[in-house]
Amino acid sequence: MSALPDPSRYEEVLVSPMYLAGSYGTGDAGFAPVAHWPHHYLDDGPCQLLVTSPDQRIRIGWFGDDFELWRITASEEAVAPPRWTATFNHVTPAEIVAGLTTALAQDYAASDPYENNGRFLADPSVYWTDSLQPLLDAGWRHEPAMHGTVNVRAPDGQAGALIRTSHPRWDDEAVTLWAGPRGWGTRAEAVFTARTPSHLIAATAAAMASSAPAVRERHMIHREVEHLVTLTPVGPIAAPQGSRAPTPLDVRRTAVTEAVRRAAHAPRTAADLRVMAAQSRTTSSARMRSSTLTPAAAARAPIDSSARRPSR
Repeated sequence: MSALPDPSRYEEVLVSPMYLAGSYGTGDAGFAPVAHWPHHYLDDGPCQLLVTSPDQRIRIGWFGDDFELWRITASEEAVAPPRWTATFNHVTPAEIVAGLTTALAQDYAASDPYENNGRFLADPSVYWTDSLQPLLDAGWRHEPAMHGTVNVRAPDGQAGALIRTSHPRWDDEAVTLWAGPRGWGTRAEAVFTARTPSHLIAATAAAMASSAPAVRERHMIHREVEHLVTLTPVGPIAAPQGSRAPTPLDVRRTAVTEAVRRAAHAPRTAADLRVMAAQSRTTSSARMRSSTLTPAAAARAPIDSSARRPSR
Protein backbone atom coordinates (compact mmCIF):
# COMPACT_ATOMS: atom_id res chain seq x y z
CA MET A 1 0.00 0.00 0.00
CA SER A 2 1.57 3.30 -1.10
CA ALA A 3 1.80 6.18 1.31
CA LEU A 4 -0.43 9.19 0.72
CA PRO A 5 1.35 12.32 -0.48
CA ASP A 6 2.26 14.73 2.29
CA PRO A 7 0.22 17.93 1.71
CA SER A 8 2.72 19.96 3.75
CA ARG A 9 5.20 19.58 0.89
CA TYR A 10 3.16 22.15 -1.01
CA GLU A 11 2.71 24.51 1.91
CA GLU A 12 3.79 28.03 1.00
CA VAL A 13 6.50 29.35 3.31
CA LEU A 14 8.52 32.53 3.71
CA VAL A 15 12.20 31.71 3.21
CA SER A 16 14.88 33.78 4.90
CA PRO A 17 17.51 34.67 3.88
CA MET A 18 16.07 35.11 0.42
CA TYR A 19 19.36 34.35 -1.35
CA LEU A 20 19.09 30.72 -0.20
CA ALA A 21 15.51 30.27 -1.45
CA GLY A 22 16.57 28.87 -4.82
CA SER A 23 14.62 29.14 -8.05
CA TYR A 24 10.93 28.24 -8.18
CA GLY A 25 10.73 27.04 -11.76
CA THR A 26 9.54 30.21 -13.47
CA GLY A 27 11.07 33.63 -14.08
CA ASP A 28 8.02 35.65 -13.05
CA ALA A 29 9.73 38.03 -10.61
CA GLY A 30 12.71 38.60 -12.89
CA PHE A 31 10.55 39.46 -15.89
CA ALA A 32 7.99 41.59 -14.03
CA PRO A 33 9.92 44.90 -14.32
CA VAL A 34 10.06 44.50 -18.13
CA ALA A 35 6.61 42.97 -18.64
CA HIS A 36 5.76 45.85 -21.01
CA TRP A 37 8.71 45.09 -23.32
CA PRO A 38 8.37 42.91 -26.46
CA HIS A 39 8.29 39.17 -25.73
CA HIS A 40 9.57 36.60 -28.21
CA TYR A 41 8.59 32.96 -27.56
CA LEU A 42 11.07 30.70 -29.33
CA ASP A 43 10.24 27.19 -30.54
CA ASP A 44 13.77 26.13 -31.46
CA GLY A 45 17.04 26.36 -29.62
CA PRO A 46 17.88 26.50 -25.92
CA CYS A 47 16.45 29.99 -25.30
CA GLN A 48 12.73 29.62 -24.69
CA LEU A 49 11.81 33.25 -24.07
CA LEU A 50 13.57 36.42 -25.17
CA VAL A 51 12.43 39.78 -23.80
CA THR A 52 14.00 42.81 -25.44
CA SER A 53 13.89 46.56 -25.04
CA PRO A 54 11.81 48.16 -27.81
CA ASP A 55 14.99 48.96 -29.77
CA GLN A 56 16.48 45.51 -28.95
CA ARG A 57 19.65 46.92 -27.40
CA ILE A 58 18.85 45.10 -24.14
CA ARG A 59 18.10 41.38 -24.34
CA ILE A 60 16.92 39.14 -21.52
CA GLY A 61 16.98 35.45 -22.38
CA TRP A 62 15.31 32.67 -20.37
CA PHE A 63 16.79 29.18 -20.86
CA GLY A 64 14.18 27.18 -18.99
CA ASP A 65 15.99 23.80 -18.91
CA ASP A 66 19.59 24.95 -18.92
CA PHE A 67 22.28 25.27 -16.26
CA GLU A 68 22.58 29.00 -16.99
CA LEU A 69 18.93 29.93 -16.66
CA TRP A 70 19.26 33.63 -17.53
CA ARG A 71 21.49 35.47 -19.99
CA ILE A 72 21.19 39.27 -20.09
CA THR A 73 23.12 41.51 -22.47
CA ALA A 74 23.27 45.13 -23.59
CA SER A 75 24.62 46.45 -26.90
CA GLU A 76 25.17 49.85 -28.44
CA GLU A 77 22.97 48.81 -31.38
CA ALA A 78 20.48 46.02 -31.95
CA VAL A 79 22.87 44.15 -34.28
CA ALA A 80 26.09 44.96 -32.39
CA PRO A 81 27.96 42.47 -30.19
CA PRO A 82 27.10 42.66 -26.48
CA ARG A 83 29.00 45.29 -24.54
CA TRP A 84 28.51 43.25 -21.36
CA THR A 85 26.83 40.02 -20.28
CA ALA A 86 25.26 38.86 -17.03
CA THR A 87 24.33 35.22 -16.41
CA PHE A 88 22.34 33.68 -13.57
CA ASN A 89 22.33 29.95 -12.96
CA HIS A 90 19.37 27.66 -12.31
CA VAL A 91 19.60 28.03 -8.51
CA THR A 92 19.50 31.84 -8.41
CA PRO A 93 16.22 33.26 -7.02
CA ALA A 94 14.34 35.28 -9.64
CA GLU A 95 13.95 38.00 -7.00
CA ILE A 96 17.69 38.65 -7.32
CA VAL A 97 17.46 38.80 -11.12
CA ALA A 98 14.72 41.39 -10.63
CA GLY A 99 17.26 43.71 -9.05
CA LEU A 100 19.05 43.88 -12.40
CA THR A 101 15.98 43.96 -14.65
CA THR A 102 14.42 46.73 -12.54
CA ALA A 103 17.55 48.87 -12.98
CA LEU A 104 17.64 48.12 -16.71
CA ALA A 105 14.01 49.16 -17.14
CA GLN A 106 14.73 52.42 -15.33
CA ASP A 107 17.87 53.09 -17.36
CA TYR A 108 16.10 52.43 -20.64
CA ALA A 109 13.15 54.64 -19.75
CA ALA A 110 15.58 57.51 -19.10
CA SER A 111 17.60 56.99 -22.30
CA ASP A 112 17.32 58.30 -25.84
CA PRO A 113 18.04 55.55 -28.39
CA TYR A 114 18.99 58.15 -31.02
CA GLU A 115 21.60 59.68 -28.72
CA ASN A 116 22.91 56.28 -27.57
CA ASN A 117 23.09 57.70 -24.05
CA GLY A 118 21.65 54.82 -22.04
CA ARG A 119 23.19 54.51 -18.59
CA PHE A 120 23.09 50.74 -19.11
CA LEU A 121 26.05 51.26 -21.48
CA ALA A 122 28.15 53.31 -19.04
CA ASP A 123 31.74 52.37 -18.30
CA PRO A 124 32.22 50.57 -14.97
CA SER A 125 33.67 52.49 -12.07
CA VAL A 126 37.34 52.09 -11.12
CA TYR A 127 36.22 51.74 -7.48
CA TRP A 128 35.13 48.22 -6.53
CA THR A 129 32.88 49.53 -3.75
CA ASP A 130 30.63 51.14 -6.35
CA SER A 131 29.54 47.61 -7.26
CA LEU A 132 29.33 46.08 -3.77
CA GLN A 133 28.40 48.98 -1.48
CA PRO A 134 24.86 47.58 -0.82
CA LEU A 135 26.47 44.44 0.61
CA LEU A 136 28.81 46.45 2.84
CA ASP A 137 25.88 48.59 4.00
CA ALA A 138 24.05 45.39 4.96
CA GLY A 139 26.92 44.28 7.19
CA TRP A 140 28.75 41.97 4.80
CA ARG A 141 32.48 41.75 5.56
CA HIS A 142 35.44 42.56 3.32
CA GLU A 143 37.70 39.55 3.83
CA PRO A 144 41.28 38.70 2.82
CA ALA A 145 41.52 37.22 -0.67
CA MET A 146 44.04 36.12 -3.26
CA HIS A 147 46.17 38.84 -4.83
CA GLY A 148 44.19 40.49 -7.61
CA THR A 149 40.78 39.78 -6.09
CA VAL A 150 38.32 41.32 -3.65
CA ASN A 151 36.23 39.04 -1.45
CA VAL A 152 33.08 40.06 0.47
CA ARG A 153 31.07 37.62 2.57
CA ALA A 154 27.66 37.65 4.30
CA PRO A 155 27.57 37.47 8.12
CA ASP A 156 26.22 33.90 7.99
CA GLY A 157 29.03 32.84 5.64
CA GLN A 158 26.52 31.42 3.16
CA ALA A 159 26.78 34.10 0.46
CA GLY A 160 29.44 36.35 -0.94
CA ALA A 161 30.91 38.32 -3.81
CA LEU A 162 34.20 37.97 -5.66
CA ILE A 163 35.72 40.69 -7.84
CA ARG A 164 38.70 40.02 -10.09
CA THR A 165 40.52 43.33 -10.22
CA SER A 166 42.65 42.40 -13.22
CA HIS A 167 40.66 41.67 -16.38
CA PRO A 168 42.54 42.50 -19.59
CA ARG A 169 39.71 41.45 -21.92
CA TRP A 170 36.26 43.00 -22.05
CA ASP A 171 34.51 39.62 -21.92
CA ASP A 172 36.35 38.24 -18.88
CA GLU A 173 34.19 37.26 -15.91
CA ALA A 174 34.91 40.08 -13.47
CA VAL A 175 32.29 39.89 -10.70
CA THR A 176 30.58 36.84 -9.21
CA LEU A 177 27.78 36.96 -6.63
CA TRP A 178 27.12 33.58 -4.99
CA ALA A 179 24.94 32.01 -2.32
CA GLY A 180 24.58 28.52 -0.87
CA PRO A 181 26.81 25.48 -0.33
CA ARG A 182 28.98 24.33 -3.23
CA GLY A 183 27.17 22.05 -5.66
CA TRP A 184 25.21 22.35 -8.90
CA GLY A 185 21.89 22.04 -7.10
CA THR A 186 22.68 24.24 -4.10
CA ARG A 187 24.84 27.19 -5.14
CA ALA A 188 23.32 30.25 -6.81
CA GLU A 189 25.68 32.27 -9.01
CA ALA A 190 25.37 35.56 -10.86
CA VAL A 191 28.34 36.38 -13.10
CA PHE A 192 29.06 39.75 -14.76
CA THR A 193 31.64 40.45 -17.46
CA ALA A 194 34.22 43.19 -17.14
CA ARG A 195 32.36 46.07 -18.83
CA THR A 196 29.13 45.71 -16.86
CA PRO A 197 28.17 49.12 -15.38
CA SER A 198 28.84 49.21 -11.65
CA HIS A 199 25.39 50.54 -10.76
CA LEU A 200 23.77 47.48 -12.37
CA ILE A 201 25.90 45.10 -10.31
CA ALA A 202 25.04 47.20 -7.25
CA ALA A 203 21.33 46.92 -8.03
CA THR A 204 21.66 43.14 -8.18
CA ALA A 205 23.68 43.12 -4.96
CA ALA A 206 21.03 45.26 -3.25
CA ALA A 207 18.36 42.72 -4.15
CA MET A 208 20.59 39.94 -2.85
CA ALA A 209 21.16 41.74 0.45
CA SER A 210 17.47 42.50 0.96
CA SER A 211 16.03 41.33 4.27
CA ALA A 212 12.68 40.56 2.63
CA PRO A 213 11.91 36.81 2.55
CA ALA A 214 10.96 34.90 -0.58
CA VAL A 215 7.79 32.85 -0.96
CA ARG A 216 8.34 29.22 -1.89
CA GLU A 217 6.58 25.89 -1.51
CA ARG A 218 8.28 23.77 1.12
CA HIS A 219 9.41 21.02 -1.29
CA MET A 220 11.35 23.57 -3.36
CA ILE A 221 13.96 24.03 -0.63
CA HIS A 222 16.94 21.77 -1.26
CA ARG A 223 17.52 19.27 1.54
CA GLU A 224 21.12 20.47 1.93
CA VAL A 225 19.92 24.03 2.48
CA GLU A 226 16.99 23.40 4.84
CA HIS A 227 19.10 23.75 7.98
CA LEU A 228 20.48 27.11 6.78
CA VAL A 229 17.16 28.91 6.32
CA THR A 230 14.19 29.99 8.40
CA LEU A 231 10.83 28.82 7.06
CA THR A 232 7.65 30.58 8.19
CA PRO A 233 4.28 29.22 6.96
CA VAL A 234 2.33 31.73 4.88
CA GLY A 235 -1.08 30.24 5.67
CA PRO A 236 -3.02 27.03 6.32
CA ILE A 237 -2.66 24.13 3.91
CA ALA A 238 -5.66 23.75 1.65
CA ALA A 239 -7.70 20.60 2.33
CA PRO A 240 -8.01 18.05 -0.51
CA GLN A 241 -11.03 18.58 -2.72
CA GLY A 242 -13.06 16.37 -4.99
CA SER A 243 -12.92 16.32 -8.75
CA ARG A 244 -12.49 19.83 -10.11
CA ALA A 245 -10.72 21.73 -12.86
CA PRO A 246 -7.06 22.44 -12.09
CA THR A 247 -6.27 25.91 -10.81
CA PRO A 248 -3.20 27.93 -11.91
CA LEU A 249 -1.54 26.89 -8.65
CA ASP A 250 -2.21 23.21 -9.46
CA VAL A 251 -0.56 23.68 -12.85
CA ARG A 252 2.42 25.41 -11.27
CA ARG A 253 2.80 22.64 -8.69
CA THR A 254 2.77 19.97 -11.39
CA ALA A 255 5.43 21.82 -13.39
CA VAL A 256 7.64 22.34 -10.35
CA THR A 257 7.28 18.72 -9.23
CA GLU A 258 8.37 17.54 -12.67
CA ALA A 259 11.34 19.93 -12.60
CA VAL A 260 12.36 18.63 -9.18
CA ARG A 261 12.03 15.04 -10.41
CA ARG A 262 14.28 15.79 -13.38
CA ALA A 263 16.82 17.51 -11.16
CA ALA A 264 16.92 14.56 -8.75
CA HIS A 265 18.01 12.25 -11.56
CA ALA A 266 20.22 14.74 -13.36
CA PRO A 267 23.97 14.25 -13.86
CA ARG A 268 26.19 16.05 -11.39
CA THR A 269 28.49 17.97 -13.71
CA ALA A 270 27.76 21.16 -15.62
CA ALA A 271 28.75 19.49 -18.89
CA ASP A 272 26.40 16.56 -18.32
CA LEU A 273 23.66 18.97 -17.27
CA ARG A 274 23.96 20.86 -20.53
CA VAL A 275 23.65 17.61 -22.52
CA MET A 276 20.58 16.64 -20.52
CA ALA A 277 19.11 20.10 -21.02
CA ALA A 278 19.59 19.93 -24.78
CA GLN A 279 17.69 16.64 -24.86
CA SER A 280 14.75 17.85 -22.82
CA ARG A 281 13.93 21.28 -24.18
CA THR A 282 10.43 22.52 -23.64
CA THR A 283 8.69 25.40 -25.33
CA SER A 284 6.57 26.34 -22.34
CA SER A 285 7.09 29.83 -20.94
CA ALA A 286 6.08 31.41 -17.65
CA ARG A 287 3.48 34.13 -17.27
CA MET A 288 4.61 37.35 -15.70
CA ARG A 289 3.69 38.72 -12.27
CA SER A 290 4.48 42.08 -10.70
CA SER A 291 7.56 42.51 -8.55
CA THR A 292 9.66 45.56 -7.65
CA LEU A 293 13.07 45.81 -6.08
CA THR A 294 15.06 48.97 -5.53
CA PRO A 295 18.70 49.33 -6.62
CA ALA A 296 21.16 50.93 -4.20
CA ALA A 297 23.78 53.66 -4.41
CA ALA A 298 27.55 53.12 -4.35
CA ALA A 299 30.66 54.50 -2.52
CA ARG A 300 34.37 54.62 -3.30
CA ALA A 301 37.67 52.78 -2.75
CA PRO A 302 40.47 52.32 -5.31
CA ILE A 303 41.06 49.20 -7.38
CA ASP A 304 44.37 47.49 -8.11
CA SER A 305 44.30 47.32 -11.89
CA SER A 306 47.82 45.87 -12.14
CA ALA A 307 47.04 42.68 -10.22
CA ARG A 308 47.24 39.36 -12.00
CA ARG A 309 43.96 37.55 -12.68
CA PRO A 310 43.90 34.26 -10.78
CA SER A 311 43.07 31.00 -12.50
CA ARG A 312 39.60 29.64 -11.82
